[in-house]
Amino acid sequence: MLAVPSVALVETLMSTMTTTHVRIEALARRDGRYATEAYHFVFEALDFILENSDRSLAAQGRTASPNRHISVDQLLDGIRGYALDEFGPLARLVLERWGVFRTDDFGEIVFNLVESRLLNTQDCDRKDDFRNGFNFREAFDKAWRPIPQSRT
Repeated sequence: MLAVPSVALVETLMSTMTTTHVRIEALARRDGRYATEAYHFVFEALDFILENSDRSLAAQGRTASPNRHISVDQLLDGIRGYALDEFGPLARLVLERWGVFRTDDFGEIVFNLVESRLLNTQDCDRKDDFRNGFNFREAFDKAWRPIPQSRT
């Protein structure tokens, strides 16, 4: 039998989603450098990373800690993978349209979300850790270049 959530639960979830969306829109307007979609994309990429981590842990018979922390390298790798999954060969162009041109921009977005209390960090987390995480052209464009076929 399918469990149907209560009306109160649905209203709470909708309110939370709406509140988060409104806060992100206000943040994007206030900062002005990045489109609202870039902020939402970071949240979606974070979910993508956590879901993959949960699946990996479950395959090992383990569960995730409720207070887990993702390193900058894990976050950037997940963002890259999620962008390629979502946008394919257009990933770099989509991100650039949103104002994201380098990994430093993801650091700015993450720390803007932290300052707005939409994400948390640990004391060891630094915005500079996002600097030069990967080259956008190499990470996104080379992933879609055809592999030359050898002539036999």
